[in-house]
Amino acid sequence: MIADIEAAVSELERRIAETEIRTLLSGPHDENNAIVTIHPGAGGTESQDWAEMLLRMYLRWAEKNGYETEITDYQVGEEAGLKSVTFLVKGRYAYGHLSAEIGVHRLVRISPFDSAARRHTSFASVFVTPEIEEDIDIVVEDKDLRIDTYRSSGAGGQHVNVTDSAVRITHLPTGIVVQCQNERSQHRNKEVAMRILKSKLYELEMERKRKELDKLEAGKSDIAWGSQIRSYVLHPYKMVKDHRTKLETAAVDSVLDGNLDAFIEAYLHRKERPEGKAKASS
Repeated sequence: MIADIEAAVSELERRIAETEIRTLLSGPHDENNAIVTIHPGAGGTESQDWAEMLLRMYLRWAEKNGYETEITDYQVGEEAGLKSVTFLVKGRYAYGHLSAEIGVHRLVRISPFDSAARRHTSFASVFVTPEIEEDIDIVVEDKDLRIDTYRSSGAGGQHVNVTDSAVRITHLPTGIVVQCQNERSQHRNKEVAMRILKSKLYELEMERKRKELDKLEAGKSDIAWGSQIRSYVLHPYKMVKDHRTKLETAAVDSVLDGNLDAFIEAYLHRKERPEGKAKASS
């Protein structure tokens, strides 16, 4: 009976924690799918490799949490890593959770690309927008668009198209550029790219309105080099530290394998109670 009671209490605690997180995800688009874009910072191969490590981290997090993912655009790096990637995370509350990841992520490690085995610091930015349903009234006029087609430039294999089916759409008034090369047909790539564009335009408008009413929350206000939200240190010691919540852990490999829930939950609690501080974990 004691074992049964302990199991029941553990399950109850899990459900209570899950319900508490749900109450924190009360934003107008927190339930939506998420559109995630990762860009490497200055530093060439180092930062491009770091961007790919972040991509793997988020794909693993999505898998562990039962979300579906779809890479819509992937620009290969010159020697390793990637120049840019955009992917969808599909599932309830995907945006609410991943909005905690918006900002600059910093990596410190002994470079695998440096023959002298020196320590390098790399940066990559992560931006997340909610995927907006098609019935949202976003007017995009043809005269405001420049649509280019090109040949897919993936890493190779059977899914790379041999025709110019990839689509790049530039929204001239805002300068927003979206690309899709994952689908086999140009029509489907254009459809997906337009959906992403409308979502980004909607988020841009919401951001403007938030600025008029109040300052943007700290995590979204300034995505610039030098204002990292989290540091991942692999040398001379191992530590992941979130600079907003002060939460830290030495389990770097686990975090890079997608175990991000503690950091996401600490950020959500901080948004709800900004005066509080997260407790550090070992």
